[in-house]
Amino acid sequence: MDKPQEINGFQVFVVEDEHEGGKVAFELVQAAYAQGAQVFGLATGSTPETLYEELKASNLDFSDRISVNLDEYVGLSGDHPQSYRYFMEEKLFNEKPFKQNFVPNGLADEETEIQRYNQVLQDYPIDLQILGIGTNAHIAFNEPGTSFEAKTHKVKLTEATIEANKRFFDSEEDVPRYAYSMGIASILEADQIILLAYGPKKAQAIRDMIHADKTEQIPATALQDHANVTVVVDQAAAEKLAV
Repeated sequence: MDKPQEINGFQVFVVEDEHEGGKVAFELVQAAYAQGAQVFGLATGSTPETLYEELKASNLDFSDRISVNLDEYVGLSGDHPQSYRYFMEEKLFNEKPFKQNFVPNGLADEETEIQRYNQVLQDYPIDLQILGIGTNAHIAFNEPGTSFEAKTHKVKLTEATIEANKRFFDSEEDVPRYAYSMGIASILEADQIILLAYGPKKAQAIRDMIHADKTEQIPATALQDHANVTVVVDQAAAEKLAV
């Protein structure tokens, strides 16, 4: 694995495509594992899938480790094919079991679930957090305007996010309008963060995350305050970076 470039405090790997990105991310996860990481924060969506393929093919044993997921749709049960728990089971957990997996409960009472998940994060501090990024620079479901002080909260999804996610549902009307999400403050508490992004649609968000002034209108700029963020991007996602 080549050395990353340091850009405004971020360690940046520019790779050929998402398959090479998955391999680079795997090496970073493997290194954290070897150094004793116990709690892994996980993300859903297409971006981390090549990493999860690498994890499944590896000999790493997570049966004594903990996973904590970023988010879940409100209104979907864990066995719904479009729920994030179902996604994680299909893409990783069924073949690479952990000692315990935490995913928000999309059917739970709001106040109860927020309190429960904040307690999970307190009980199991995250050693390594995997992140993606939205075209509007959201991280998890923390949309523009979300307070950097937010812990776990219920989020009203923007039309842009609904539009981006409708391809996974039979119709746009089926896309949930709300989600439970780990807050930005919770994400920043992770010891180490690996953010993955591929494709030209992510180029502006990556540029803004690294180079824009810190603002709640660009949620990912909160990561500028974190001391250990590694970014893995393909050439298309990196095309607007000043390197």
